[in-house]
Amino acid sequence: MRILALSFILLSGILGFTSCGEAPVFTKSYSFANNEWKQDVKPVFKVTIPDTVNYYNIAITLRTTTDYSYSNLWFFLHTKTPKGQTGREPVEIKIAHPDGSWVGEKSGTVVETKVMFNHRKFPQAGVYTFTFEQGITEQIAKEVMDISYTVTKDISNEN
Repeated sequence: MRILALSFILLSGILGFTSCGEAPVFTKSYSFANNEWKQDVKPVFKVTIPDTVNYYNIAITLRTTTDYSYSNLWFFLHTKTPKGQTGREPVEIKIAHPDGSWVGEKSGTVVETKVMFNHRKFPQAGVYTFTFEQGITEQIAKEVMDISYTVTKDISNEN
């Protein structure tokens, strides 16, 4: 079942990006065992940014089941630049509106919610390391299937 879900994610991502015409600079997903994001599980994504001239769009996609008990999920995004500088930023993903309706796209029992950071420049070229740390008060965020990190070149304002 997990292989089928992963195949669906990969196929959806490939179809979505090829239809836009611009291949992603980076795209990768991390699946959580038993749909549980434990506090000691910290997905890591290493992204090679080729330049400091172009703008990029960043998408963080979280997939939960419809049994997820909360309206949001907090996590910390740790960033390490190619020169070794580090930063830590809290990020909230709103999953449900106050009325209980889903913020993201629902398909069957899966809810896909996306946070976008558009038109961003990276200060250095090279390999960035992005580490995601679950940031809720519970030891385990239940019903969290996976998290994805995608970087695409922002072609809306080409240099």
